[in-house]
Amino acid sequence: MKCNVIIMGAAGRDFHNFNLNFLDNNDYQVVAFTATQIPDIEDRKYPSELAGKLYPDGIPIFPECELKNLIKSNKVDLVVFSYSDVTYDYVMHKSALVNSCGADFMLMGTKNTQVKSTKPLISVCAVRTGCGKSQTSRKIINILKKFGKKVVVIRHPMPYGNLVEQKVQRFASYKDMDKHKCTIEEREEYEPHILNDTVVYAGVDYEAILREAEKEADIILWDGGNNDSTFYKTDLQITVVDPHRAGDELKYYPSEINLLLADVVIINKMDTANNKKILTTRKNIKEKNPNAIVIDAASPISVDNPELIRGKKVLVVEDGPTLTHGEMKYGAGVVAAQKFGCSEMIDPRPFTTGKITETYKKYKNIGILLPAMGYSDEQVKDLEKTINRTECDTVIIATPIDLQKIIKIDKPSVRVQYDLQEIGQPTLENILNEFINKK
Repeated sequence: MKCNVIIMGAAGRDFHNFNLNFLDNNDYQVVAFTATQIPDIEDRKYPSELAGKLYPDGIPIFPECELKNLIKSNKVDLVVFSYSDVTYDYVMHKSALVNSCGADFMLMGTKNTQVKSTKPLISVCAVRTGCGKSQTSRKIINILKKFGKKVVVIRHPMPYGNLVEQKVQRFASYKDMDKHKCTIEEREEYEPHILNDTVVYAGVDYEAILREAEKEADIILWDGGNNDSTFYKTDLQITVVDPHRAGDELKYYPSEINLLLADVVIINKMDTANNKKILTTRKNIKEKNPNAIVIDAASPISVDNPELIRGKKVLVVEDGPTLTHGEMKYGAGVVAAQKFGCSEMIDPRPFTTGKITETYKKYKNIGILLPAMGYSDEQVKDLEKTINRTECDTVIIATPIDLQKIIKIDKPSVRVQYDLQEIGQPTLENILNEFINKK
């Protein structure tokens, strides 16, 4: 008798866990995936071209809200939880639901979910969405390039489109992002690397992706998403923590895993966090991973035209996932608004439309910030309409990309940028130099 399985996911880790453990495995019958967190990723299929010979019709993907009925109607034996950046309470409530329906509940470990590379591999992970992985990855790449190494980035999956076409994706130019019809979230992650002349791979099949990346790299850099753990066996793991959300490293899944596995922990944003929270974060690191090297760091901001902020009514646009499932109450845009003396931050909620209105209904704690949501053409258009309808003097764009390359903003705007800056010793350069000498 085959074990009937449902994999709970959000279009990323779920597909990876399937590929490594259930693909062509006659002991299991995966009857469905469920989807949550990301809009419009359900009601499609994991296609037969990727699902393998046991699934000639593919595997259906349902909204997670249908989980209870799916377990009962498919006589499911096992439910595999496969997404990230949720509280421990959240995970165990899901476990209780699954167990009450008679099925087993599984969290998969690193042994069965990590692929081994033939090249040295560095992983950059975090304990929450929005800790600062992106600027950390950029810093590491620049140091490795200075040492004469060719670095190729593999980015955590964001396969929200045609999954067959997205099996293995390579990004080296803006044209590649257009070719693959990238969402705003994808562009936010790929564009900074492309501008830095660094090749990025992403997609669905992360073993096939790794083998392609190895062909042109001296060193592979895993650039993680959310607070998910790495898909690869790692020679050097760097985990970024955020003292603004002190304690989350012990309360969110799989944050604590990333903390326990870290060779290096970076306490980021120390320039804007209060001392009590920094001390709490430092204490938690020491208790959970006393052997980790700890780097103190800041992410100082810069703005191209600060005079457009001073004394003005501003609309602050922040990175979408950081505000939604990352639950940040403020980001670099708010810091810039306060630093450069805006007269008022305007609440965009009276001016929202369509998909952006839906976002505020789902994530009620976003407040007066505007998340740069753009998972579909419709959502991008609604974002543009919301920005242009908002009664403000200036738009502060604090996303990792220049939104004006995607949407047309009919009022003055400024762009906020930020880079990782270590405070004191040790530094990433010290650590990476030692890593290269050993490898």
